[in-house]
Amino acid sequence: MAYDADVIVIGAGLAGLAATAELVDAGRKVILLDQEPEQSLGGQAHWSFGGLFLVDSPEQRRLRIRDSHALAWQDWLGTAGFDRPEDHWPRAWAEAYVDFAAGEKRSWLHRQGVRFFPVVGWAERGGYAATGHGNSVPRFHITWGTGPGLVAPFARRVRAGAARGLVDLRFRHRVTSLTRSAGSVDTVGGEVLAPSDVPRGRPSSREVTGAFELRAQAVIVTSGGIGGNHELVRANWPERLGTPPERMLSGVPAHVDGRMLGIAEAAGGRIINRDRMWHYTEGIENWDPIWPLHGIRILSGPSPLWLDARGRRLPVPLFPGFDTLGTLEHIMRTGHDHTWFVLTRKIIEKEFTLSGSEQNPDLTGKSVRDVLGRARAGAPGPVQAFMDRGTDFIVERSLPDLVRRMNALTEEPLIDEAALRGEIVARDREIANSFTKDLQVTAMRGARKYLGDRLIRTAAPHRLLDPKAGPLIAVRLSILTRKTLGGLETDLSSRVLTDGGAPLPGVYAAGEAAGFGGGGVHGYRSLEGTFLGGCLFSGRTAGRAAARAVA
Repeated sequence: MAYDADVIVIGAGLAGLAATAELVDAGRKVILLDQEPEQSLGGQAHWSFGGLFLVDSPEQRRLRIRDSHALAWQDWLGTAGFDRPEDHWPRAWAEAYVDFAAGEKRSWLHRQGVRFFPVVGWAERGGYAATGHGNSVPRFHITWGTGPGLVAPFARRVRAGAARGLVDLRFRHRVTSLTRSAGSVDTVGGEVLAPSDVPRGRPSSREVTGAFELRAQAVIVTSGGIGGNHELVRANWPERLGTPPERMLSGVPAHVDGRMLGIAEAAGGRIINRDRMWHYTEGIENWDPIWPLHGIRILSGPSPLWLDARGRRLPVPLFPGFDTLGTLEHIMRTGHDHTWFVLTRKIIEKEFTLSGSEQNPDLTGKSVRDVLGRARAGAPGPVQAFMDRGTDFIVERSLPDLVRRMNALTEEPLIDEAALRGEIVARDREIANSFTKDLQVTAMRGARKYLGDRLIRTAAPHRLLDPKAGPLIAVRLSILTRKTLGGLETDLSSRVLTDGGAPLPGVYAAGEAAGFGGGGVHGYRSLEGTFLGGCLFSGRTAGRAAARAVA
């Protein structure tokens, strides 16, 4: 039986593009399959903020950030918490990835035209001991052009391969089976879906118009995770994170449904760390949704007062931007699945950024003039749009009116105005003194010692009830599904492994489908900026390994 290509890549997201680009460089013939229409090329990466984890970069050094491979590896281990026998390959991948992030990652991307915003963000600050979770220093590098800017060079390389006759792009091809014919998995079967012209991200038709069967010497699975499938998220929800939320928003389109993971498992691949996942706690309903239950994450500086559903402050160190899953665990043990930010106009103007390429048109459009406009007074345009139209935003001059509307937004009135006033007044008293026992105030002051935060991310500490800083703002926050941290177990050549630990002949995996490497390179938690980079690194590795195998 003849082969239709050297390699079949399943999934045209960032990992699939990176793998295909490497195969093209090696002169291999590739069929790239995706169930979505062509306008969705790039997958979830297109919608991302474009953040990348880099270590000891020129951008860091210009801002006097002292980083090192040793410090990054310390932070990764403290964050991942590897503690299972099946963490052998994830830990090996983690070590290789930190080497990559501290080594050739930036120069490799730079050669392809990728550039970075000069201010490095400080995500997942932790707040525990030096050996615990979190980034000790700022490492979140925003791609100039955000997600689309990162996708572009890989899409160009793939389209150049198509022009040379090396890549056959087949959209609207939904895979339903992986089978063997001569000992190796070399046959990909599935359904051809009806053409669709829906805009990127919107649900596309699932009408079946035909079938296909294709053969190749190797198959690379880069189909993503389960974040758009809330039933599957709940089924895999870990007990350590409490009871799964009754209500969740989706940070990814509906087609991110995990189907391909089950298909790869049925073919003999081993999935590990199913219960490790990454969901955000600062989700808001998109007032202009693209996909069902479309949520946006607020990337906040450290100043908003974070309250549970009953108006009680979250415990130390669960401040905005410090510990995503620690916050999620706490929230899910309160008996409610929403929380609140309470802040001022002065804070929202300086500290609120919304995640996503479409929520940052200045960075996405590479407009220096518009980016400089962020320094002017007033909330950024996308933030102001949510203040004006978002169902989760409340703006009021007085605390009683704010609380009244907060209670009107939930099924039952849970916030006591007198108790909340007591929390705010106590916090405000700490602001008037250069000393404090309030560790959030300490965190705010510490953040402003970093030039990047002082310039664009952290407001000068002030009293929340200061009329000059108002009006007051409350934001209802929901759980937002995002990333699958577990996945298909792979060795350092991206070969999918079986339950017995041997490679599944002919099958490779990369990106979220492989837990971004090894079946869970992040362990239990992420340092942020590592999802896109994990797609690139594992996709590149899979493409190069498959190219060697089919030589």
